[in-house]
Amino acid sequence: MRAVLMAGGSGTRLRPLTCDLPKPMVPVLNRPIAEHIVNLLKRHGINEIITTLHYLPDVLRDYFQDGSDFGVTMKYSVEEDQPLGTAGCVKNIEQMLDDTFIVISGDSITDFDLQDAIRFHREKGSKATLILKRVPNPIEFGVVITDANEKIQRFLEKPSTSEIFSDTVNTGTYILEPEVLEYLPLQEESDFSQDLFPLLLEMDEPMYGYIADGYWCDVGHLEAYREAHYSALDRDVLLDFPYHESQPSVWIGENTYIDPTALVESPCFIGSNCRIGARAKIRSGAVIGDNVTVGEDAELDRPIIWNGVVVGDEVHLSGCVIARGTRVDRRSQILEGAVIGQLCNIGEEAQINTEVRVWPSKRIESGAILNINLIWGNMAHRNLFGQRGVTGLANIDITPEFAVKLGAAYGSTLKPKSCVVVSRDQRSVSRMVSRSLMAGLMSVGIDIQNLESTAIPISRTMTPRLGVAGGVHVRLHPDRHDYILIEFFDTNGINLSKAKEKKIEGAYFKEDLRRVQAMDIGDMSYPSQVLETYRDTFEIQLNLEAIRNSNTKIVIDYVYSVSGAILPQLLAKFGCDAVVLNASLRQRAISTAERENLLYQLGHVVEALKANFGVQVSANGELLILVDESGIQIRGEELTALMVNTILTAHPRGTIVVPVNTSSAVEQIARRHDGKVIRTKANPTAIMEATQHNPNVVLGGSGDMGFIFPNLHPGFDAMFTIAKLIEMLTVQERSLTQVRTDLPLVCHKYHSLRCPWKVKGALMRHLVETESQENLELIDGVKIIQRHTDNWILILPDAGEPLIHIYANSDSREWAEEHLQTYRTKVQEFIMTQQSM
Repeated sequence: MRAVLMAGGSGTRLRPLTCDLPKPMVPVLNRPIAEHIVNLLKRHGINEIITTLHYLPDVLRDYFQDGSDFGVTMKYSVEEDQPLGTAGCVKNIEQMLDDTFIVISGDSITDFDLQDAIRFHREKGSKATLILKRVPNPIEFGVVITDANEKIQRFLEKPSTSEIFSDTVNTGTYILEPEVLEYLPLQEESDFSQDLFPLLLEMDEPMYGYIADGYWCDVGHLEAYREAHYSALDRDVLLDFPYHESQPSVWIGENTYIDPTALVESPCFIGSNCRIGARAKIRSGAVIGDNVTVGEDAELDRPIIWNGVVVGDEVHLSGCVIARGTRVDRRSQILEGAVIGQLCNIGEEAQINTEVRVWPSKRIESGAILNINLIWGNMAHRNLFGQRGVTGLANIDITPEFAVKLGAAYGSTLKPKSCVVVSRDQRSVSRMVSRSLMAGLMSVGIDIQNLESTAIPISRTMTPRLGVAGGVHVRLHPDRHDYILIEFFDTNGINLSKAKEKKIEGAYFKEDLRRVQAMDIGDMSYPSQVLETYRDTFEIQLNLEAIRNSNTKIVIDYVYSVSGAILPQLLAKFGCDAVVLNASLRQRAISTAERENLLYQLGHVVEALKANFGVQVSANGELLILVDESGIQIRGEELTALMVNTILTAHPRGTIVVPVNTSSAVEQIARRHDGKVIRTKANPTAIMEATQHNPNVVLGGSGDMGFIFPNLHPGFDAMFTIAKLIEMLTVQERSLTQVRTDLPLVCHKYHSLRCPWKVKGALMRHLVETESQENLELIDGVKIIQRHTDNWILILPDAGEPLIHIYANSDSREWAEEHLQTYRTKVQEFIMTQQSM
């Protein structure tokens, strides 16, 4: 059998270690990752290896040559012009694959039993077998689910946190029959997970998943790279050690001198031709390459040191990685998670703090304290985007430095001289962050249409109207008053897709940011008649005659937000009698408790003035809570049902888009009006996309997210919701109280449990495997449906917190409470079991 070793990766998430080294050639225990893979293949009788190369191909080719020194035969295929993708590069060597073959990634450490996997493949008569592994945190990998016969049923490439439905992931190792390559186009980029395997699934080709018991570590980022070493030292993975085990769990190469006063703890690894000075302490977990000098009184606590490094006297290294040829002078400190590229010089008494990256060939002056990456920018973050844009503590996580780099990263994903809209709320911190973002955007040649302080619905309206490539809006987070939220739009004003967010993250993490000459710096302009444009769009979608003749009196609490400067002008033109509360702009953020107190006061004002209803507008013009004429609050699920009822009364046979966790009251209302309900993932982007991409949609969203009217713009808009509600109540000759009494009585309860991140995937897989398949719905989380009723349970992982949300929905309160308690107990017991393992 032949093997295809995919070794084309540049290892961008391992930088600065891979600036001049392809990722498969990064050493683990002083041997390239690719050599460990070759040894694995050889142990299982696979001696013919074809290696696909792209990034720095000569490095690997010069090391292995024809493979004879390693006991195998090596051939090479180089992608000269552009990468063809994981499947495309294998298609490129199709003529060399005339029998069953194995494809293995060049950037993982594993000791899988390949022969057992091959036996499984042949016994099943499989055309494509994926070697799978159960992992605690599957979010970084492709998630796969199989049936009881191990046949693959479904998979999802790199899901978001709320999309996880299993902890069984694709390891990038496949056993394939050559005929599956016929499904792939020649000389075109294609991917196994995104292109070939979905097609095989669609064509009902036999495709199975072999769940391996062995060790597997995808060395995709620096933390995993360190963990691979520690696992090898602890013998969690079977690897061939290049040196003699001089004492239990201590491996030392040839011609290495260790001073008798030095302390060497097990397990540790010390290469050949090294010199360890007097009283040096080599702590458990240290990995030292060849030709390394360690000075007197130095302390090495779990560092990974490559060949040729010089460590001075009294140096302290802790959990860091130091690439070849670097010099670390006396009394310097390099702390946990720091990475030093090759040929650097760290001056005396310098300190490299945790997680800092230093690119190759840099010099750190004596006594310097480095808190940020040496290239430029702040400490690297693993993930930028959460459930909804980029969030963080104002002026702590989201600083001007961070925002400049984020703006440059976003701009680097756009074509030079593209134009984007930038807007914000009225807070000073939002102004600071937006200006920094604009500086970053302009630095990479992006023009700015600056809307300044305005409500977010206006930004979404103006984005397509101005014909720009996208937009950015900065505001205080709606739910956390000390946090900043930065949202990115596409050209239509819809929140960016996950794929586009990943591109921005890639540019940010790689720090591969475009720089333009002075004459190409972006320009800034200030569009005119912004409010007039929004008002005109607003008016087209309303029955203005009905509103003007409604004699409606409403009370609006603006909670000191920027929408307070906009909505009064609109309502005044429509002839509404609007009493305004808290419309002045305040710099201080309003806490949740203060907002609730204002809502309570709003109810009293509505009653006292005998107004038709009251409304509190928040989230910079996106969210609202209603108060009926009796001062009773209408929010959450009741608000969703009320809006669905009024809109379908006005537009029978219309389509409604709601998140998956919304109460079944919406289906009951839709059935009354011959309408249709589409449920989506419980995130704003999914709602926006569904309202734009499905025909006949008249309303999208929920009481917790806000409401979308797709003919207006693609985002949530509380201001338009108020005007539309006045219109519909007038035409239908109903009050809010009358609409409320017409709503279905549905018991919709939920409970949240703390759940460690590493348990979420296992929990979802457990539920999928233990519940009846015919009752499952996997739009988002795991939904267990009682067929032909409105009874269901939803177990939904939180995308941003270590939480699991359990929803119970039924016409019967007893059913909802009983099943909520049942699944609460079931989930709690599973979490406790996993934590005790």
